[in-house]
Amino acid sequence: MDTITAKRHIFSMLDVDGDGVISRQEYLTRPERAAQAAGRSGDDPLVAVARTAHEQVFASMDADQDGRVTFAEYEAWAGGQAFDEVCRPALGSLFDLADTDNDGHLDRAEFTELRHALGNPVGNARAAFDALDEDGDGRIDRDAYLAQIRSFVTEGSSSMARALHERAHG
Repeated sequence: MDTITAKRHIFSMLDVDGDGVISRQEYLTRPERAAQAAGRSGDDPLVAVARTAHEQVFASMDADQDGRVTFAEYEAWAGGQAFDEVCRPALGSLFDLADTDNDGHLDRAEFTELRHALGNPVGNARAAFDALDEDGDGRIDRDAYLAQIRSFVTEGSSSMARALHERAHG
């Protein structure tokens, strides 16, 4: 897969209602959905961190500051620098929300719940967990998770993303 195709996959996942733009509201529900999936209350400090990080990402993506991100805006914005500066903290904050035992890793259930809350079919999330769990210990490391997402955005390839974005698994 090339980077344009990867960006289209990500954009379509973020465009929850499928209207061709990512609204501010659509994007800023991500921390809420992840928190709910993890059983965290809205006043959890980690939820506040995730909200702030997602506000920063949306402001960074929305080049014309109209509250809507088109694919052209997203495509021009998405890449290594944007990932490192604003996406990594936001995606890391979602990982932290899902890490309910605070051990710095996600087990299969935590990972599956997170990815499903973010719009991936459960079967794809399970397949992505298997692709990430290279040593078979049943745990996903935060840095490995973020590295796989960065690879998908910047190179169009990652074993986790392939599993997440293939036709739905059972």
